[in-house]
Amino acid sequence: MKKTYKVIQGNKTVEREYSYIPVRYIIAIMISVLEIVAIIGILAALCYYVPYFYIAAFITEVFCVVKIVSSDDNPDYKVPWLLFVLILPIAGFMLYFLFYSRKLQKKYIRRLAELSKYGYEYDDSGELETLASDSPIAASQARMLCEISGSRLFEAGDIRYFPLGEDMWGSMLADLEGAKSFIFMEYFIIEEGKFWNSILEILKRKVSEGVEVRVCYDDIGCMTTLPGNYAKTLRSYGIEATPFSRLRGGADSEFNNRNHRKILVIDGRVGYTGGINIADEYVNEVVRFGHWKDTAIRLEGVAVWELTRMFLSDFGINVKELPNMPKDTFPTADTQEGGGYVIPFGDGPNPLFGRRVGKSVIQNMLNSATRYVYITTPYLIIDNALAESIENTALRGVDVRIIVPHIPDKKLVFGMTRSFYPRLMKAGVKIYEYEPGFIHAKSYVADGELAMIGTINLDYRSLVHHFENGVWMYKCGVIDEITADIEDTMEKSIRVTGDMVKTGLLRRAVRSLVKIFAPML
Repeated sequence: MKKTYKVIQGNKTVEREYSYIPVRYIIAIMISVLEIVAIIGILAALCYYVPYFYIAAFITEVFCVVKIVSSDDNPDYKVPWLLFVLILPIAGFMLYFLFYSRKLQKKYIRRLAELSKYGYEYDDSGELETLASDSPIAASQARMLCEISGSRLFEAGDIRYFPLGEDMWGSMLADLEGAKSFIFMEYFIIEEGKFWNSILEILKRKVSEGVEVRVCYDDIGCMTTLPGNYAKTLRSYGIEATPFSRLRGGADSEFNNRNHRKILVIDGRVGYTGGINIADEYVNEVVRFGHWKDTAIRLEGVAVWELTRMFLSDFGINVKELPNMPKDTFPTADTQEGGGYVIPFGDGPNPLFGRRVGKSVIQNMLNSATRYVYITTPYLIIDNALAESIENTALRGVDVRIIVPHIPDKKLVFGMTRSFYPRLMKAGVKIYEYEPGFIHAKSYVADGELAMIGTINLDYRSLVHHFENGVWMYKCGVIDEITADIEDTMEKSIRVTGDMVKTGLLRRAVRSLVKIFAPML
């Protein structure tokens, strides 16, 4: 199926065509819906026609309520499920059994055990000791992050910051041209267009030169941007390719746990990550929601090893056979000048990650700040614990500023984002909306010493459900550039005032209702 839409390209308005939910996805969604309806329908019929079966259903409902209440899950997640189970007795507890668990599927867990050998060994005790002598607080944050993410602390080496997607584009192409051994690419969205085509031409040429090229993209993330069989097309070019968690249709949690990571690794020495997907709007070649503001960083040195390990893990759980390891997957590298420390890290569902890694990083930055915390995020839909961390930081006298879009990509989500304004502003948080368009950057900086750039949004999808990644930084020279860029972005943004957040009774009621079920979305 095809759909066309008009976009601004340069000084011209052009019409573009793209696949709009290919048939494979439609069938998978229909199968999922039919399975859910059939299961609920069978149970309802049993309760109606089989004597005393309703007693078993009632006992099951009580069991679900007790299990939800006694679980260690966030209360914000428990409340909507309790409402579902209590208000919709049969449908509610069946949906609970099908979708409540946010754990990784067993097939992935088994493969991850096999992939554990695809790691690296690195003793970071020296780095931790040196960091502790400089800042015990930063060292304690680093230890916690390494413990809960399985990563390591590295000397920063050479880091470059890109304040816009188009700034990153040229650097990325130059590094791809210089690849000698392998290229690993993993993105939530890849869209056919000028940006991707410029990369694809290089990938094809590198394959002919003997460079190993692997590409992983999220199946649902690319539902409307790539043909349903695009991995087969890439394989015809000699590129090893796989969609992440291919949508097959099933009454389970396959719609959760999507891969929102953005990783490019070249020869194990150079790595890119940030908020930028491989699509033309991310480099402002097309305009859909005004000017697209996004950021990324380029790492060079042994810290890239962690990005390599994450890619191999994500790629390996989605292919039939374990992939061969390219030569020098984790090459030794001389320490680059630059100063500071970094921790590239991943986040994702249980049991791969027992704690919410991204949320912990953000809360630690907030709790340790003494002067300011600047945040940019496309969405602001947070649980009570994170909201309190932000509020408490502002109430301590720390200058907390958050920049969100002024032109939304999803109106319902934008409404939910604005619903958090009054609460945060009451505590002294300053909120800005990026007037030129849509800000997709996920940037966090505190006191000019700590920063985090990555794929982690302030919403439940990023903080709870998705596979995500980021780079924690301490006293890296690039932090000054990040801070300056955020301050420049504030100058282009609208400071939200009390009058701007006033809404009618009906809108407040709708937002309150949607807010209850936000953790399930």
